[in-house]
Amino acid sequence: MKIKKYSFLLLGLFLAALTASASDLITVSELAKKLRDKNTVIVSCRKPADYEKVHIPGAVNIHHMELYQDPATNGYILPADQLAQIFGEYGITETKTIVLYDEGSGKYSGRLYWILKYLGAPNVKILDGQLPAWKAARKPLTGASPSIRPAVFTPHLQPQLLATTPQVKKAIGDPGTVIIDARSPEEYSGTDGGNLRPGHIPKAINIDYREVEHPGGKLKSPEELKKLFTSKGVTPDKKVIVYCKTSVRAGIIFFALRSILDYPNVRVYDEAYIGWLQTAGNPVATR
Repeated sequence: MKIKKYSFLLLGLFLAALTASASDLITVSELAKKLRDKNTVIVSCRKPADYEKVHIPGAVNIHHMELYQDPATNGYILPADQLAQIFGEYGITETKTIVLYDEGSGKYSGRLYWILKYLGAPNVKILDGQLPAWKAARKPLTGASPSIRPAVFTPHLQPQLLATTPQVKKAIGDPGTVIIDARSPEEYSGTDGGNLRPGHIPKAINIDYREVEHPGGKLKSPEELKKLFTSKGVTPDKKVIVYCKTSVRAGIIFFALRSILDYPNVRVYDEAYIGWLQTAGNPVATR
């Protein structure tokens, strides 16, 4: 009996280790060992002005605003071939390990994570705690830009990761689908919507993207995330669609659900709330 219990314990530890290794969250110490790895490319997702001041050695800088059809009016991503060309110009290929980080919010690294996964890059990671964690660990920093050798990024689109407006409309009446609004409670309720029509997509629940992180930018533990999502009715058996104003904030929730909790069916609505409002007949709720 003791041998059987011991065997089950070992199996449990093995499965736990397997789950941890499958996560796309990378620690500061793990990344520090990869600084000279030719098969790893580090991407700072911060604003160019911040990148120029200081960044992780060897990191290239890709700000999410480079990746949109019309950054002034919407956040819709460019066609796949144009996105692939941009990533290739930064020396990024889909065959490399791609490590993302931002200023600490998780918004921008999460956005690029979803875009790269949508393009079919299999090995994309986010630095846990982002740049503040790297600084806190007293790891090396630089203001020098690396030399970049352009490469060819070959996209392998994953359409199951993208939600379209017709799919969102269908999801409103589908009890097997949960729609998550990743904006602030004030934006969700319509009390602080800026110049947008106040409210949210009907039947959407509100999980502010900041709820998946601890203060300072570190992602919450799998146990904490599971409790958060299940308490809102977001369970692994459901289809999940995530959006925000332009779906920048949706990316880190997508990451938490897909990479940390291994939810099988999670999509980002790239047209987001701003796109939903482009059609006058699309309904909006304030409760």
